[in-house]
Amino acid sequence: MAQARYNALNSFLKEKFGERTLKICIDGGFTCPNRDGTKGNGGCIFCSERGSGEHIKNKDISTQITEHLASYRGKRANKFIAYFQNFSNTYDSVESLKSKYDSALKFEKIVALAVATRPDCITKEIAELLCLYKKSHYVYVELGLQTANDDCGKLLNRGFDSKDFENAVKILNAYGIDVVAHIMVGLPGETLDDLKSTVEFINKQNLSGIKIHSTYVVKNTLLESLYKSNQYTPLALDDYIKAVVYILSISRPKL
Repeated sequence: MAQARYNALNSFLKEKFGERTLKICIDGGFTCPNRDGTKGNGGCIFCSERGSGEHIKNKDISTQITEHLASYRGKRANKFIAYFQNFSNTYDSVESLKSKYDSALKFEKIVALAVATRPDCITKEIAELLCLYKKSHYVYVELGLQTANDDCGKLLNRGFDSKDFENAVKILNAYGIDVVAHIMVGLPGETLDDLKSTVEFINKQNLSGIKIHSTYVVKNTLLESLYKSNQYTPLALDDYIKAVVYILSISRPKL
């Protein structure tokens, strides 16, 4: 069998848990400091009204998981990851976070906790809480970066910079929590050199993986306005594929 050219998440999870392991996407009822006025309003220019979770039903956490496991999707595997997806899933008090995470992890088939969040929403107290769950579950954080180009970050109305990302990674590293970086291809005004700089920045961090997103236009976002006024053109599929191949070719081997 030919050796894989990169380390795929599915293969990693199968090796870790001994069988196919899938995500259950959860809406934990969070918001974002870039929406509630703490850092800004309106969110990032590409972010949807539901914080990239339009497909998730707006129900309590236990109900979301119960219904998922009872559906055809629950028959596709025996083990699942509770993936808190919408908005910034560490943006709350530690007490509230614990209550929400506990609601998901009480299910026997849940073997891991994955939390998507912003780097400016990571503190030592939150890392300590996440670390507690490592006793019984695999825990990792999906940390939004999008780009290491802080000028582009301002254009995105991101509300944090590369230093915030570095600091969050260091905090999570100190508690032995795996970190996956989110990056985006095809951002407004970004060049191939910018993309290279982002990967070089990631290569210097102690990360466990990267998630590569295409920049797509969602309704009712500022990016949609830029698209409709011909100020933004999304990448063609072939160009996106070339960009992903390029990222994989210059990423650290362990990623």
